[in-house]
Amino acid sequence: MNGIANLALIFVVIVIVGYLIARTIKKNKNEVVENAEVDDKTFTLDKMVKFVKQRLDEITKINLYDIGLSEEELKRRRAKKYELKKALKGCTYGDVNDKKYVKELIYDLLSKEYGVDETNISKAIPFDTPSLLTSQDKFDIIIHEYKKSFSYEALSELIKKYNLDDLKYIEGESKPCYVITKEEIDDIYEKENFALDFTDKLEVVVQRIYQKYKGYSSIDEIRDMNIDGVSGGTSGLPESFLSQVAQTDSDYLKQAMESKIPRACDAIWIFFHGKSIRLAFLSFGTEAELKRVCQNIYKYNNPGQLSDTNGYKINEMKDGSRVVVVRPSMCETWAFFVRKFDVKRATLEQIVLFDGKEETIELLKFLVKGARIISLTGEQGCRKNNNAYGND
Repeated sequence: MNGIANLALIFVVIVIVGYLIARTIKKNKNEVVENAEVDDKTFTLDKMVKFVKQRLDEITKINLYDIGLSEEELKRRRAKKYELKKALKGCTYGDVNDKKYVKELIYDLLSKEYGVDETNISKAIPFDTPSLLTSQDKFDIIIHEYKKSFSYEALSELIKKYNLDDLKYIEGESKPCYVITKEEIDDIYEKENFALDFTDKLEVVVQRIYQKYKGYSSIDEIRDMNIDGVSGGTSGLPESFLSQVAQTDSDYLKQAMESKIPRACDAIWIFFHGKSIRLAFLSFGTEAELKRVCQNIYKYNNPGQLSDTNGYKINEMKDGSRVVVVRPSMCETWAFFVRKFDVKRATLEQIVLFDGKEETIELLKFLVKGARIISLTGEQGCRKNNNAYGND
């Protein structure tokens, strides 16, 4: 009997030990999976934006007198702190030099502190899997590569090379229009077949983080280009209309969503050689992001607060661009217009293109020298005010 009892006891012990071992193995596997998921999320754009905000906030708010620096080191750190605070403020006004300084600092923070390297950078943007890239990802990569050769003429060269400013028919429209579609960007990206190294990938990621943090969202790089202008929120259905329709006619709202009718936050237009071209492949994503851009883009030289009682602001940016911002309830949605003025390209020989232009140019010169009143009339986009070449 004692032998049977001992065997039964041994059996019970073995079962309990086996159960504990199995439970431990399962727990370890779950921890590995959870750690892997945390690791994946660590290198997403949202996580990196949060890290950059926190680190730059720490750098600009640290009390240098509390950390026991030498006098020379204190002066050096104080100068760097002042320079960073000045750059963080100036980059929101359209200063490309301040923007470059902030982006270089973000690059260093990500590569030296955050631990971004070749093994994890594709978790932020799937560079190695083209099928997973969004239209904005592809456009950002294209502009980054073109800027190496053409600097701020990158967008102009891209449009000219692929004739993106031609009239075209798109699905659902009865008339041709000026638009750059998602399919065209996909086709260009495939044709260009860029070979990106780690530095290129990180610079694209840095730009995306910058435009979410201090820049102008999807139009940040576009605004810097040598084009005639850019606008946002100027077409499409406003959020106020969609919310109102949702309460009264859910069937219409469902139909609108299924047909993918553009919203106001999807409306991004550029002015190029007198043509208004819609960038159908880009979007601000949400009305909140469009609102953030509108609230920041006009702030140079403190023109005053854009409020419900004062629903518009007309100002200029640091590079001389003219900016107009409007908001509800003056209009249906938040919107902005930026017109750029590139004086070095504004020559009469470029503006006047018809036969016999030499006599017209000479006549204009004498009219201006004689301080005569000149009236120019014509339809919108016919270049009567020379906006296409940056000279009002």
